[in-house]
Amino acid sequence: MEQKQYVCEKCGCQHYTSDQFQATGGEFAKLFNVQNKKFITVSCTQCGYTELYRAETDAGMNILDFLMS
Repeated sequence: MEQKQYVCEKCGCQHYTSDQFQATGGEFAKLFNVQNKKFITVSCTQCGYTELYRAETDAGMNILDFLMS
């Protein structure tokens, strides 16, 4: 996959921060509070515009999350 330099779509700034979060998806996951959806965020440091990208989740971590909830 080709890596590109980040340029904010709103203000044109080239500086950003990135992070990730997990969320629930589907009735089963909501019922048992299993966070089976993973996303990566890229946020412009100047204006705060944020883009979300879906990431692959690890099946082992999904099972561990289920057992710990």
